[in-house]
Amino acid sequence: MAYRDGATGIGVPPPRYIALGYSPNLPLRLSLKRTVVRAFQGELELRELIPKPLRTVAVSVLNWLTTPAAGLRFGEPLFRLLGLRPKLRERKLQAAKRVLVIRLDGIGDFVLTTPFLRELRRNAPRAWITLIVNPGVLNLAELCPYINEVLTFERRARTARRRRRHARALKLAATRLWARRFDMAIVPRWGVDYYHATYLAYFSGAPRRVGYSEGVWARKQELNAGFDRLLTDVLTDGSAKHEVEHGLDVLRFLGGEPVEARLEVWLNEEDRSFAAEVFARHGVEGDEPVFALAPGAGTPKKRWPIERFVELGRLLLQECNPKLVIVGGPDDRDLGDRLEAELGRNVINLAGRTTLRQAAAVLQRCRLIVSNDSGPLHLAAAAGSAVVGISCHPMGGTARHEYSPVVYRPWGVPQAVVQPEQARAPCQDACEWKQPHCILGISVQQVWHEVRRLLAANLRGPWSPG
Repeated sequence: MAYRDGATGIGVPPPRYIALGYSPNLPLRLSLKRTVVRAFQGELELRELIPKPLRTVAVSVLNWLTTPAAGLRFGEPLFRLLGLRPKLRERKLQAAKRVLVIRLDGIGDFVLTTPFLRELRRNAPRAWITLIVNPGVLNLAELCPYINEVLTFERRARTARRRRRHARALKLAATRLWARRFDMAIVPRWGVDYYHATYLAYFSGAPRRVGYSEGVWARKQELNAGFDRLLTDVLTDGSAKHEVEHGLDVLRFLGGEPVEARLEVWLNEEDRSFAAEVFARHGVEGDEPVFALAPGAGTPKKRWPIERFVELGRLLLQECNPKLVIVGGPDDRDLGDRLEAELGRNVINLAGRTTLRQAAAVLQRCRLIVSNDSGPLHLAAAAGSAVVGISCHPMGGTARHEYSPVVYRPWGVPQAVVQPEQARAPCQDACEWKQPHCILGISVQQVWHEVRRLLAANLRGPWSPG
């Protein structure tokens, strides 16, 4: 059937084909190419393209194209053709001229990677180091003195369509990474790769690709099946240890010799001036105590009830008479407003109102923070504050779990982590609920006890990380 534009009389394709990506201003072959690309990226539903009887087969084919097997099948010939798979004569870290580091997870994970970045530079002083992070931590990464270049990869949610993320990873590699001719790509994360970091390492063209094996943890083996094939060197240490130690172990595996494990956060004068202005505006002087509360978390199950933060805040104000700083991201503004409304006096509500570096500058003045297991907890540790963490992971739970304090406790400062004494049914070895569940087993008095213990250890000012 012919379709015509009522105003111009020019023939146009039926609406169905316009929806599929056909453009009357493009040659047919280019329109079809764009349609295929959009389908691979998940921008078009298969029901728009393929008759129902063939959809199951089409889904299987498209999903297979995002597997490690398909990557190897098509990637190796391509990379050899591009000259991106030379044989390395020297495999030691110190000999690498160009190194790619990929860390796509959250704020806390990045902060715990700062010792790795510093010690990497110490062991490869002349290498060009490129770091890829998610845009949410760029504000922290951009001032890192140990790297030459920082790029971003929009990871989006864990549930984002695999084909779309796969296509974006390949595009980033082709447009920004292949020209660098990396000798080595490193994925320092020990736990599950949720965001395609291993694929980025493979797509980078680096002849040596290093990371932790999918076999280090049962959940990683389930969700990252086949990922080991994308790496040339895998670490198989499945023991329960802190993420900082996991990162430094990668350097040891590569022949490096880490010297120190302290966290870092990099600020400029604008960040420090922001913090000074905040405290001056609220009348904070001299050694007046300043504490912080961080009521948010990226996952609902990790959020201690806001009502209990309110009760804890009242205890702090009554017993210590401090200034209380509320910190958090844009999603935490409502929680910060609630605390400010309930606690009233002496509250400095900065939730959703600072950059990450500005928050770190403020936290450098805080003696102590009470935080859920979230980015501000690790940011405060890097800034030198004592930390009381509130964890949803039950005592006696799996030590290697990604929420376990064994892996993600505050690092390098006086700290305490309060956990539920036991999991709440039906959870067993970890909290598997989507909403606050096991964390509800933590009382205000339990947290208050740890706060008092840490305050008794040092009442004069912030601690220095070490």
